[in-house]
Amino acid sequence: MSVYEVGLRLEGKAVLVVGGGTIAARRVPRLLEAGARVRLVAPEVTTTLGDYAEAGELHWERRPWASGDTAGAWFVLAATDDPAVNAAVAAEAEADRIWCVRADDAEASGAWTLARAAFDGVSVAVAASGDPGRAAAVRDAVAERLRSGEIDAPRTRGGHAPGVALIGAGPGDADLITLRGLELLRQAEVVVSDRLAPQALLDLLADDVEVVDAAKLPYGRHTTQEQINAVMVERALAGRFVVRLKGGDGFVFGRGAEELDACIEAGVPVEVVPGLSSSIAGPAAAGISVTERGIVHDFTVVTGHVPPGDAKSRVNWDALAKSNGTLVLLMAVKNRAAIAEALIAGGRDAGSPVRVVENATTKNQTVRACTLAELGSSEAHHPAVIVIGAVAGRGREL
Repeated sequence: MSVYEVGLRLEGKAVLVVGGGTIAARRVPRLLEAGARVRLVAPEVTTTLGDYAEAGELHWERRPWASGDTAGAWFVLAATDDPAVNAAVAAEAEADRIWCVRADDAEASGAWTLARAAFDGVSVAVAASGDPGRAAAVRDAVAERLRSGEIDAPRTRGGHAPGVALIGAGPGDADLITLRGLELLRQAEVVVSDRLAPQALLDLLADDVEVVDAAKLPYGRHTTQEQINAVMVERALAGRFVVRLKGGDGFVFGRGAEELDACIEAGVPVEVVPGLSSSIAGPAAAGISVTERGIVHDFTVVTGHVPPGDAKSRVNWDALAKSNGTLVLLMAVKNRAAIAEALIAGGRDAGSPVRVVENATTKNQTVRACTLAELGSSEAHHPAVIVIGAVAGRGREL
C-alpha cells in the first residue's frame, strides 16, 4: 500500500476519538500537543484519559458511539476494541469526507498514524506499508542518530532566539542529560560549562560555538559567580543563545537561582531545564535507594562544603544527628571527618553504614563502604556523594 505523507495542522480543530482504551491513551497526548480540540466518546476510559477529561483538556462523553458523532470533526480516530464499531465509525467518516484512522485494521483504514519522533525542531514520521513494528524500528534508529548528531540537520532558517538556558546535565554520564537539555545544547551559540558537566557533551558542539570554561575546581582556582553571570548576560544581550551547562541539577547546591535572578534582572529570556540530581542518581547508580519501604521514609540532602561549627554553616547538624532518615552529603569530601564527628556527638550511631560513591554513573564509578566512625579516615575523592544510614548498608551490587 502506498500513502501520501502529510502533516496535519490541528490547532483549534475538532478531533473525534472513539474508544477509551490503551490505543486512545497513546494517541490522545499527541493530538493535545498539536492543539486539537479532542472529543472523546467511550463508556469507560483509562486513568490517563480520565485525568485529561477532569483537567478540562478534552471533552469526554461517557457513552457508546452513535451515528452522527463524526459531524463537525476534521479528523477521526476509531480505537475501540470492537471491529464492527470501528468499521461503522470509519464508514461514516468516509461518507462525510473526513479522514479516519482505524487503530485495529491498517488495510481498511483511510489514514494511518505514522511512527513519529521529534528532536530539535525536526519531526520524522515513518510509514512501513501498514507494519507498525517495522515503522517504529526505523523511527527509533533515525531518532537516535539525530540525537547523537550522526545525522546532521543544520538550520537554514535562523536559530534559537537570544537568551539563556540553564541546563542540568545529570550526574556524570553524558547519556543522562534530558532530551530537552540536549536539544537546546545542540542549538547553543555559547556554552558556559562547569568542570563536572559531562565533557563528552561538548564534543557534540559545532566548531563555531564559543565554549567558556567556568570550572570551579574544589578548593583551587575558580571563576566567581559574578563573572559567570556577567558572561551569560553579556552574550545574550549581544543577540546570542547561551547555554549554562552544569553537572547534576543546577538548582541543588548549584547556584542556579543566582543565575536565574541575574538573567531576569537583566531582562534576558531564560529557560530552566532540570537535570538528574547526583544526590539521588548517584546513590541509585550504586544500588542505593535513598528511601525504602519498611526501612526509611525520609532523606535529607546536605552540602558539606562548610564544616560543622563554621560561622557560615546553615545546617542544623544536631537535628540531623537525631534523625532516622538517610543523609546524602554533597561536596563533603574535605570536611567528612568533621561532619562524622558532629553527627556522632549529636547522637547518630557511630556504626551507621556509609557508602561513598565516586564518579557516579561514569566508567570510573567507585563505591567505598565504611561506618560513620570510619568516614573521616576512609579513602574518598572528588566528585563523590556520601550516603549515611540504613539504606547504605543494603549491599547491592549493580
